Amino acid sequence: MAEKDGEMEEETARQNQGSPQLGYTNQQNAGRTVGCCSKFKLRDWLTLVSGLVECLCFAGVVFGWASLVYVLKAEGYFSDFCLNTTAANSTVFTDCSGQDEQFALIFTLASFLNSFCAFLLGYVFDCYGTTVARILGISLYTTGTLLVAVSSAAMSSLLYPAISFIDVGGVLFLMTNIQVGNLFGPYRSTVITLYNGPYDSSSSIFLIFKVLYENGISLRSSFLFMSACSVIHLLRTFLLLPKTHIPYPLPEGYTYGMSCSRQSKSLELKEMKREDASESAEIETHTDPSGGEDLLQSEYTPVKEPSFSCCVQSWFFLFHLVWLSLMQLRLFLFIDILNPIIDRLAEGDPTLVSRYTNAFGFTQLCGVFCAPWNGLLLDRQKRTWQAKGKTEKEAGLRSCALSLFITTVICLLFSVCACIPVLPLQYLTFALQVISTSFLFGGNAAFISIAFPSCHYGKLYGLISSLSAVVLLAQFPLLRLVNDTLQGDPLYVNVGLTLLTVVPLIHPLYVHLHCRRLPIQRDCQQEAPKPNCLYLRPGYARF
Repeated sequence: MAEKDGEMEEETARQNQGSPQLGYTNQQNAGRTVGCCSKFKLRDWLTLVSGLVECLCFAGVVFGWASLVYVLKAEGYFSDFCLNTTAANSTVFTDCSGQDEQFALIFTLASFLNSFCAFLLGYVFDCYGTTVARILGISLYTTGTLLVAVSSAAMSSLLYPAISFIDVGGVLFLMTNIQVGNLFGPYRSTVITLYNGPYDSSSSIFLIFKVLYENGISLRSSFLFMSACSVIHLLRTFLLLPKTHIPYPLPEGYTYGMSCSRQSKSLELKEMKREDASESAEIETHTDPSGGEDLLQSEYTPVKEPSFSCCVQSWFFLFHLVWLSLMQLRLFLFIDILNPIIDRLAEGDPTLVSRYTNAFGFTQLCGVFCAPWNGLLLDRQKRTWQAKGKTEKEAGLRSCALSLFITTVICLLFSVCACIPVLPLQYLTFALQVISTSFLFGGNAAFISIAFPSCHYGKLYGLISSLSAVVLLAQFPLLRLVNDTLQGDPLYVNVGLTLLTVVPLIHPLYVHLHCRRLPIQRDCQQEAPKPNCLYLRPGYARF
């Protein structure tokens, strides 16, 4: 395994020596970042705040599925799946397990397509830019909300495409907003994770719909209002976001939006060409007598980034995929079967079911406050390691190791609480679920932005989400197992998933061990190979 531990050592050595990336020195990059944030402070803050509002009110509303299901049941959706059944004591009761299964399948399909289509969405974002990606997302989102608005109990099947469109459109809102973190260089990870908080908390929107419904506002009116808000998304796309991408680090004089001057648009076009050049530029090297490689590049020679296939074949990618997939499965399955679980623990009491459903919805609002903790931890740890003389890359990876470990432990605690069939304990379960979700998706975006080149961010973010969707397919047999074999009791499934949640601890352990080996790699590359010094070739370690 020792020969498979490299992590792009040319870049590490370059950062360690203060050498440039894409023609800029580290000092120049810092100056440009601070300068741009000062010069365009009002526009940057408008972009940040409006993006947070967009993610909070629209992007992840499907996570509030339990609240919407309560309203849909009251409206009679899939009521034909409810059957009158006679118990052993000759008592006749209504069995709605078939109805619950339909609602669970809708959420499972939507969450699967959300992740499975992410690679295609990331490819569109990387290749065609922000404007094209957002127009696609707005189109899908508006179509989905309109389908829900025109649906009824007689046309319940419209929920299948509608919820999927809303979910897929929402992830495009998040994906195009995450790049705003590039405008705030020293706090980049904080902003990235900050956006994932409102994305998780937007599930409370369906709780608001539930409360409005109980006060006489129809579900159709609520979704028609959401459809009309697409005008705001379009205005924000053209006024407060770039046509292509927000680069990192920011070049001097960079701005964006419809009001950009001709000079600013020229800078954006140059930045797009610079990104393309970074993918195709070759590095001039020569081999010294000892067999090592000496990098020969001038201050303004673009550095070739590792290829997309090289990133995909790295251990970082594999372990991160396992980390995300297993914990995402645990969290999504909990949301999927939450309504039947509450109904079972409350013994069918509609008052208790409504109370705990509302409690779950209200706790989702806390996601907007939980998400920045992870980002603040990442940025603080990164500055601490840089103060100790570590390079920016190494400091970022070391901070990621701690973040990944904390996220896994929180998710494990959540899973343990979810296994205990005590109704009052579910308040703690709801709180841990919100913290886990915020840390998981925020940490996912931050790790990809730190460990891999920015030119592949959209594709890697999408590919990891798409591959994790394959694991989410396990929800279908697990739902069948709970509803049929276990007769609605998810205890054994919860215990099994809790044991499975221990596996993601491998990822932070590997990142930690990798960072400990980086000094050895530098020593081996700076000196001629010795009998007791193993020379590690540069590049991403492949599995």
